[in-house]
Amino acid sequence: MPEATPVDVADERRAAPGPHSPPPEAVGPLMRGIAVLREAGDAGGRVPLSDLVRSTGLARSTVDRIAATFARMGYVRVDGHWLTLAPRLMELGNAYLAALRLPALLGPLAERLADELDESVSLAVPDGDGIRFVHQSTRRRTMSLTFRIGDLLPAERTAPGPLFATDWDERDWTRWRARRAADPEGRSFPAAPPRADDVPDLAGRVAGEGRQGVGIDDQLIEPGLVAIAVPVRAPDGTIACALSAVSHTSRHSATSLRKALLPRVRKAAGEMERVLREPPPPAAGGPSAAGLADWTSATKQELGAGFVESLARGLTVVTAFGEDRPELTLSAVAEATGLARATARRALITLEHLGHVTSAGRTFRLTPRVLALGYPSLSRTTLAEIATPHLAALVQRVHDSASLAVLVGDDIQYTARVSTTRIMSVNISLGTRFPAYAASMGRVLLADRPPAHRLPATELKPLTPRTTTDPAQLAALLDQVAEQGHALVDEELEEGLRSLAVPVRDRTGRAVAALNVAMHSSRRTVEECLTDLLPELRTTAAAIEADLHIAGRFTRIPT
Repeated sequence: MPEATPVDVADERRAAPGPHSPPPEAVGPLMRGIAVLREAGDAGGRVPLSDLVRSTGLARSTVDRIAATFARMGYVRVDGHWLTLAPRLMELGNAYLAALRLPALLGPLAERLADELDESVSLAVPDGDGIRFVHQSTRRRTMSLTFRIGDLLPAERTAPGPLFATDWDERDWTRWRARRAADPEGRSFPAAPPRADDVPDLAGRVAGEGRQGVGIDDQLIEPGLVAIAVPVRAPDGTIACALSAVSHTSRHSATSLRKALLPRVRKAAGEMERVLREPPPPAAGGPSAAGLADWTSATKQELGAGFVESLARGLTVVTAFGEDRPELTLSAVAEATGLARATARRALITLEHLGHVTSAGRTFRLTPRVLALGYPSLSRTTLAEIATPHLAALVQRVHDSASLAVLVGDDIQYTARVSTTRIMSVNISLGTRFPAYAASMGRVLLADRPPAHRLPATELKPLTPRTTTDPAQLAALLDQVAEQGHALVDEELEEGLRSLAVPVRDRTGRAVAALNVAMHSSRRTVEECLTDLLPELRTTAAAIEADLHIAGRFTRIPT
């Protein structure tokens, strides 16, 4: 069977009944599933199933089957009548960002520029007649001026827009004019507040700002926000992305922003262009989709009609792309996913029809539109939000309260917690702090430090008669915790309280948090904690880490 080429797809489009109709070989369940993901993302990542029925026009039974399929894939959680996007869904957007390479290559330079300017810095790429953000380096202020990775904004109301529009042909301008006429307020761009008045003519801005190589957003997105952008060009001279700095009118006017920041932004863009001219670094070998085809078949056999196999397999095609696989032929997609060529071909045809894949010659690549599949609403996910569903599942299994804490100085601070229902239970509220040396989660986190820096600077005070207060003894305990990978504290923090903790590690292997189960000492013996609870804790920590590693690949996860 010959490879699928752009001609194949174009021929099938021409054979379709109408200009916007899907080609005959399009996978209907994949199209319907993507529609559900987009609607859920536009709704903020959490939406009643009944709302999805109304917004997509699908039957309730179809929405339920799609939701069940996504839930089994780990892409959503279904709680009663609600659907919530889950961090694992970000692997779709990660596939695009890894294949794009720009966040990995240019992100460190953007971070450095943000530090130098003390302003938020973004990288954006064109997406149709809009722009989509692919990297954010933010400043922590009370008034935050940041967009989310994956947010789509109308070109005419942004600083990068006039830069990208310099490359538009007449077909692009016709499409833009049609969209403006049909949607003058920009309501099809959920990330931007609707606005129809006082938007400067884009063609005029292209002739001015675009030709000068600098774009200005003077409160076009929303009042008070100003931004400046310059192009970052690929070695072939095309615009690879736009580099922008964002501020507020309390700090800069559009004029002062251009005067104060433009030279440094242009210098940073030049450095980025030099990086893009260098040979690509060795690929890190991102996650592979191989084996997922077998998994979808086995899951279909297990769940039957409740699992939409063609939907799962279609999205598997997206994850075939990555850092070392920015462009793939049909054969390469089939090999990477384990799918039959015919199955992979139909998925690629469908994804191209929806705008998530583009093709040139015999190769295919992902487009920025992949980020529309829930990435913006998930890109601000916190560690506590990632952990809480897993804590709830752990509590259901062990029937004791579970918590997540981070190290703040020499204390631990509780950031997530799920309580069990008991007459006598451990009652701790979020934000509570305890001395790290006397808590199981604290010892796990202290043990992750280099040996010379493990002991806290604070005095080791006895909180109960059993609290370890001898520095040498505590150091030996922390060595043991580091070796074993868990800490059990028995009535050292509070009499009658026994707790067991394990670390939660980020992509670099650093313990960014600790997970524990706490109970009254009469509930379980020390031996029962180790035999019964420790495997459950480690399973839960691994599940949290899996989500954390996906969510944190191109975003910063607040802890």
